[in-house]
Amino acid sequence: MKRRDFSALLATAPALGAATSAHAQGGPVEGRHYQVITPPLPTAPGKIEVVEFFWYGCPHCYAFEPAIEAWSKQLPNDVVFRKAHVAFRANVKIHQRMFYALEALGKEAAARPAIFNAMHQQGLTLDDAKSQAKFLSPLGIDPVKYQEAYNSFGVVTKCQQAEKLSEAYRIDGVPSIGIGGRFLTSPSQAGLGQRLSELELGQRALQITEFLIQRVRNKA
Repeated sequence: MKRRDFSALLATAPALGAATSAHAQGGPVEGRHYQVITPPLPTAPGKIEVVEFFWYGCPHCYAFEPAIEAWSKQLPNDVVFRKAHVAFRANVKIHQRMFYALEALGKEAAARPAIFNAMHQQGLTLDDAKSQAKFLSPLGIDPVKYQEAYNSFGVVTKCQQAEKLSEAYRIDGVPSIGIGGRFLTSPSQAGLGQRLSELELGQRALQITEFLIQRVRNKA
């Protein structure tokens, strides 16, 4: 979801006309299906980091979640995956705090399906710490410990780091995928010029991500 589209909450990916697969045309094209990050961002040696930038309230992120969750469980040993929650506006910052508070408690991955379902199927906004704590309590997350984590210096620092990383990758929409500090793609960009479903867009983005992982691995 683009920054400018947040208030509209568009629920479908852009359909820009039918075309054949990017791979059938000779592979992903720089500037069309992915972007090069210049200068490259510093990364830990020996590992290729893949970062999904997302927002709990983004319908495209919700649609993409099953595919990237399954994909992230089958990565080779030299690839590490993590999520980074964006903070494009005030209520999104509150959701970002929820993400990092849950991560600090070791509960984010377990709570994520329920959060996505609550926001996209039940219409809950979860846009303050009190309502978040109440919602999370039946999931086994102590409300007091949650609010302590939510207000902790460590979580505030994590949010600041996530915002800096988002700026460094020049994120203007979610979901987006950063690869090795060198490349950026997304479902909408990966399917540019094609009329594809959300599922197909996600699959294409992951194919391009694997292509870019190989480029990082080969230092190409």
